[in-house]
Amino acid sequence: MEMLNSISASLGLGPLGPVAPLLAGVLIVLVAVKLLSLPFKLVWNGICGAILLWLVNLLGTMVGFHMKITLLKALIAGIFGIPGAVAVVLFEIFGK
Repeated sequence: MEMLNSISASLGLGPLGPVAPLLAGVLIVLVAVKLLSLPFKLVWNGICGAILLWLVNLLGTMVGFHMKITLLKALIAGIFGIPGAVAVVLFEIFGK
């Protein structure tokens, strides 16, 4: 057993043995997937926020509410998605 420990130490496997490279590989894959999924999440949030702002304007005209969609409002709804769009609408209703 001592010989195996010394061999694994000389190979740089450390105390975890052959599990360490596997854990490192899984960690690298998880980080890569998280970084690659971020743009898709932002696009999805943007689509949901834009649809909600559009629906509020469409349905709001029936009751006399119209909201001008500016670049700042679109960015807020795009970055934060549905909660951002709701915040923009609530600010339009109660903030002005």
